[in-house]
Amino acid sequence: MDAVTAAVIGFASATALGDERRLAARSRHALVVAVPPVWMDELLLQSVLMVGYPRALVAAAVWRQVSGIRAPATDQSFAESGELWRQRGEETCGVVYGANYQRLRENVRALHPALDAWMITEGYGRVLSRPGLDLMRRELCTIAQIAVLGSPHQLHSHMRGALHAGATPGMVAAVLAIADPDLAEGAREVAGQTLARVTGTVKRPGSSD
Repeated sequence: MDAVTAAVIGFASATALGDERRLAARSRHALVVAVPPVWMDELLLQSVLMVGYPRALVAAAVWRQVSGIRAPATDQSFAESGELWRQRGEETCGVVYGANYQRLRENVRALHPALDAWMITEGYGRVLSRPGLDLMRRELCTIAQIAVLGSPHQLHSHMRGALHAGATPGMVAAVLAIADPDLAEGAREVAGQTLARVTGTVKRPGSSD
């Protein structure tokens, strides 16, 4: 995996953990390897979906302080419509979930119809379909954050989603290696088992056997 992508993933992992010292260190590393600032902005925005406002705001504050890069004065989404978000969301979610897309919609709708609508329009349409960061890297960052959270069902879905978006199994394994310092033991075990189910390998990230 290239150093720039790895740096973004490392920052994503630290965002999920909420450790300001790690966020600062990884912000400095992102600057050293010249991560495009728009990638960091997009990661921060999508982190609201994955880890919530509290940790996303902390990460944004650390990044602004360390990098000295100011936020843009406005955003293109201010001129976009909910219908556009719905259309984009259906397309993006369809890529991530592939043949399981309709089943996902039915399952989430059974939990609550508002969750289904928000998932498509707000999550996949308004946020994850934004330009500035490609879907494959978005999914790799999502894997890192969900691994830290230790949520196996969502981790499985987004590992598959990364593959659907163009990642290789080796790249998915590399994400877990990058996130490993941020994983609690239980989350590390869950991540390794999920990787094995998705890729068909029992190797742990970074192992030599």
